[in-house]
Amino acid sequence: MKYAAPIILVTLVFVGSVVCNRVTPLVFGLPMFFAWHLFSVFMMSAGMWIIFKLDPQNRLAGPETERNLDT
Repeated sequence: MKYAAPIILVTLVFVGSVVCNRVTPLVFGLPMFFAWHLFSVFMMSAGMWIIFKLDPQNRLAGPETERNLDT
C-alpha cells in the first residue's frame, strides 16, 4: 500500500499518453497530447504533496525541529 499511489500516478501518465495521442481536440489551444502531459505534471506534484503530508514520519516532526534523515 505504501508504494501504490506513486505507481498509480506514473501509470496514469503513461496510459494517458497512449489514450490522448491525438491532435484534433484542442485544450486551451494545445493539442490533447501536450495538454495531458501538462495536466500530469500538476497531478504528479499534487500526488507527491499528498503522500508527503500523509507520511507519519513527516507528521511527527514539526518545522522547527531538525530531523536526521539518514535513519
